[in-house]
Amino acid sequence: MSYKHGVYTTEQASSVIPPASVSAGLPILFGTAPVNLAADGQGKVNEPVLCYTYQEAVSALGYSSDWSKYTLCEFMKSHFSLFNMGPVVLINVLDPAIHKQDVATEDVTMANGVGKLASLGIVKSTVAIKSSDDQTTYELDKDYTLAFDEDGYLIVTVKSGGAIGAATTLKASYSKLDPTAVTADDIIGGVDATTGKLEGLELINEIFPRFRLVPGIILAPGWSHDPAVAAVMVAKASNINQHFKAIALTDVPVATAVKYSDVSGWKTTNNYNNELQVVCWPKVKLGSETYHLSTQLAGLICKTDSENDDIPYMSPSNKSLQMDAAVAADGAEVWLGPDQAAYLNGEGIVTALNFIGGWKAWGNRTGCYPGVTDPKDSFIPIRRMINWISNTLVLTFWQKVDFPINRRLIDTVLDSANIWLNGLTARGFLLGGRVEFQQTENPTTDLMDGIVRFHVYVTPPSPAREIDFILEYDPQYLAGLF
Repeated sequence: MSYKHGVYTTEQASSVIPPASVSAGLPILFGTAPVNLAADGQGKVNEPVLCYTYQEAVSALGYSSDWSKYTLCEFMKSHFSLFNMGPVVLINVLDPAIHKQDVATEDVTMANGVGKLASLGIVKSTVAIKSSDDQTTYELDKDYTLAFDEDGYLIVTVKSGGAIGAATTLKASYSKLDPTAVTADDIIGGVDATTGKLEGLELINEIFPRFRLVPGIILAPGWSHDPAVAAVMVAKASNINQHFKAIALTDVPVATAVKYSDVSGWKTTNNYNNELQVVCWPKVKLGSETYHLSTQLAGLICKTDSENDDIPYMSPSNKSLQMDAAVAADGAEVWLGPDQAAYLNGEGIVTALNFIGGWKAWGNRTGCYPGVTDPKDSFIPIRRMINWISNTLVLTFWQKVDFPINRRLIDTVLDSANIWLNGLTARGFLLGGRVEFQQTENPTTDLMDGIVRFHVYVTPPSPAREIDFILEYDPQYLAGLF
């Protein structure tokens, strides 16, 4: 209305905006799972599943102790049980419709109305139970029930009053999972030409749109020792949704690099040399269970972050792993001295060392070292800090995209970012940081075209990888004898 009488208020956008919250180490896992054991009997195939607890993961994807076939289960056990960390995004690529074996007929011996099918991995929805002469097909939940036992075998139980009666032998047909049919191409994935659905590692780009969580760590234990898989993992880590960056944890195959002296040559030959890549060797063991080092390193990274307000400024090196042995492919124990472990570190490889304080992760360098010595690329914590700061700036100032380029916008960005960086510096997460708006980096033609640039200077602290003491005999203290 044009005529006013009284007191009125209006609101104006704050001149300083708080930073967005970014999870520095959200793990994104690619692998295989026993989806037949999922709560719904189907599980998820090429669909990201966000899990905060072990129970959620098992319910969504099933669980098996056969980690050589079902690689996601190794990570479930390590991350949720050993390190007590969450959340994690799990992506299963094993498709029961494709990676399967069909069993046309199997004799089932019944005892007191109960029989057990011989195979593991049976997809319950494909099971058909017939009479021993193949003439009668029985009806599920009317004549019999199906349920998995604790070992993953499917149990047939005759229902009272059903058509089966006291039969001692039945016949069954079914499809069962065949994890051996999954290949590196399934992990790498792509785009389904018919449906346009993303598959495998391509699903990285769906994580933020689905969950509003930024990927921090990309893993594929049991697959990342394949150079083709590792190369795609690194490529995806470098450009998520064209805005975010993560790191990829990859393993060197212990069956190929048997001795520590073999590892550097394998790493170089297979191009495991990216600044966004962490290279791990060998495997680690706890009790009777063997883990890829990348699996436990992810849990250790998340645990270290959680102890530092989810800010990734501290290296996971010299922090305790959940292990009692380092092992090669044949299970033989691998014993490294500090000098041998240091050699691996100097080649850009993270290993496990049992020297002082028990078994520890040992190594601060990304895969690009020693070919690249720039600290922002070659130190794991600095690389992760750069990623985290970059991701945080994107999320924080996305709300200012398409605002008019005027002095108020520039001051808002400068003031907000500098206050945030000053806070990180005061808390010891940075040695210093600032944001500047420089005329030389903002030519008139770019400003006219809607492009504005801010220069961010940051110095995360380097890990103290070497501490030297200089000892000198000083004879002046002999005077104390008199």
